[in-house]
Amino acid sequence: MINVFFIIMIFAELLASTSQILLKKSAQKEYPSFIREYLNILVIGGYGLLVLSMVLSIFCYGRLGYMGVVVMEPMAYIMVMILSRIVFKEKITPRKIIGVVLILAGIVVFYTLG
Repeated sequence: MINVFFIIMIFAELLASTSQILLKKSAQKEYPSFIREYLNILVIGGYGLLVLSMVLSIFCYGRLGYMGVVVMEPMAYIMVMILSRIVFKEKITPRKIIGVVLILAGIVVFYTLG
């Protein structure tokens, strides 16, 4: 049976991944001043999503435990790879696929044996 906190943790990782995409998108733009470089909607939104992700992760610590949350954190790598492919048209290389398989295998091993 899937735990509700497991779903919340996946959502928190999706928020963290989206925040990384927003921050990268902001870094690719030229800004007229130093202030505008750090005070724009992409940066503020990115850090806002990151804070929300952190709050949700802390909320999940009570139910999933420390290791349960830590094991779910690498899901963000997979989500960033997928979002980067969609937003930035980055290639998904065989090395990235191997990394995804290893991450998923580690999560499955932890939750089946742990």
